[in-house]
Amino acid sequence: MKSMLFIAALLLTSITFAQEGVTVSGNAISIKEIPPVWPGCEGSIAEKKACFKKQLVKHVVSNFRFPEGYTKGSVKEKVIVDFVINEEGKPQILGVKGGTKVLQEEAKRNIMAIPEMTPGMAGGKPRAIKYSMPFTF
Repeated sequence: MKSMLFIAALLLTSITFAQEGVTVSGNAISIKEIPPVWPGCEGSIAEKKACFKKQLVKHVVSNFRFPEGYTKGSVKEKVIVDFVINEEGKPQILGVKGGTKVLQEEAKRNIMAIPEMTPGMAGGKPRAIKYSMPFTF
């Protein structure tokens, strides 16, 4: 009876930890975080991560608009937007620092225009992944 209980517990433990990106080594458990995937990015995790960064910069540059009353070179301010790509693959603003209210709103608008993507994963489940994007006006 004890041996059957032990085998059942062992099988349950094996099933519980048989998730993608979870490694058990002795008493340590590590969960590998897989970043969100930008639409059209393919390849290994490293290639998808590099593609994400490249597409994010391309998106910010191509969607950038100086707010009314501002022109290139008229202001030298930095705005930092902290955001996540949430469990649904959508951007969500966590906070904005620096710059004027108008510049902050433009930076937030730009981030919220990020396309929906495949969400990041951790332990085989969707997970919000945090990013920070600086805008220099």
